[in-house]
Amino acid sequence: MPRKLGRVTGSGTRFILPNIEEDDSEKRNVRSPDVSFVRADRLKKTKRDFVELVPDLMVEIKSKSDRIKPLEEKIELFLRLGSVVGILIDPDKLTATVYRLDQAPVVLENGDTLTLPDLLPGWEMAISELWSPEFE
Repeated sequence: MPRKLGRVTGSGTRFILPNIEEDDSEKRNVRSPDVSFVRADRLKKTKRDFVELVPDLMVEIKSKSDRIKPLEEKIELFLRLGSVVGILIDPDKLTATVYRLDQAPVVLENGDTLTLPDLLPGWEMAISELWSPEFE
């Protein structure tokens, strides 16, 4: 926020994505990542409606009942439609996997640091900070 790079939103934000089904041009393709980021230069004045764009960054967090494959497919869809980075956080395996279009996924574990210099210059986060603290 201090550098006004863009806006981070939670799962309550809905994005209207471009139609992906050729035969259903009237249907709105509304999706909501767990966390998303849109660069400031792409933001318009806020309307009281869903946002009609694809976020630059989208994050999915695996819950206990989630299966990995549908989450990966959702990330791949956002990347095909224009997201720059997708991240899948898996608390069961203590990993964060970074996806980019046409690149092999990068799996980060405890001891690794997540950086996104093309979207958030100077920002970094230790993967170990993603997990709930353990108290003895």
